[in-house]
Amino acid sequence: MKVAVSAVSTANALKNLDAEIPGWDFDKLRETTRARWDKELGKIQIEGSDEQKATFYTSLYHAFLVPNLFQDVNGEYRGFDQNIHHTKKFTRYTVFSLWDTFRAEHPLLALIQEKRDSDMINSLLAHYDESADHLLPMWELQANETWCMIGYHAAPVIADGFLKGVKGFDAERAYAAIRATAMNPDYDGLAAYRKLGWVPCDEEDESLSKTLEYAYDDWSIAQMARALGKSADYDYFLKRAASYRNIFDPGHRVDAFQGLRRQLAHQL
Repeated sequence: MKVAVSAVSTANALKNLDAEIPGWDFDKLRETTRARWDKELGKIQIEGSDEQKATFYTSLYHAFLVPNLFQDVNGEYRGFDQNIHHTKKFTRYTVFSLWDTFRAEHPLLALIQEKRDSDMINSLLAHYDESADHLLPMWELQANETWCMIGYHAAPVIADGFLKGVKGFDAERAYAAIRATAMNPDYDGLAAYRKLGWVPCDEEDESLSKTLEYAYDDWSIAQMARALGKSADYDYFLKRAASYRNIFDPGHRVDAFQGLRRQLAHQL
């Protein structure tokens, strides 16, 4: 049995099927798929035991599974505005669980899968263009916003790709998108964060975590602003990035460390 999907139409699903699996040669398809995975996994060579290699390459395989392709072979895809869009300039991806992936997966993709990383950045920008609020996605799923997790972590994904030299997207347009998202007063606690330097716990859930996440994202924006020669923005976002200091009490640092040391000594 052969199966194909499309977020646009049944007709497009059939086109995808004809383009990707035209025949009925199961063994050939299996070997072709194996060869494609060998090529991708072979981009990194490690030394170690068979068990260590199995662990590493299984993890690398998992890192390549998501985000998912969301564009049909004819260039059509369903956008965040639920309209059908067409593009040949990039490949549209979906399932951006950015809170889970901005730290390590996307920086890895920028190094060893530059074309896919570029397409993913363009997909984030397409979401921004299709958003009535002009926001980059927080946790995008099949052309929908789940508003799951926290932060505006599309910003470090884009900034990291730009600073690593990923090509194929408009840097000025991308910077405008991350800046607009980081300045939106209706974003979770962002108005208070900009005014006070922290997210108040009586106004927002996960206030401490949001302050930390926003501070990191602002640091990323500052680095891209500096690289683009936007000195005023660099100074502004770098100052905002220091907001983590507002939720750190240095008076408890020594006591907490000594308590942890006593606890560990007791356990040993």
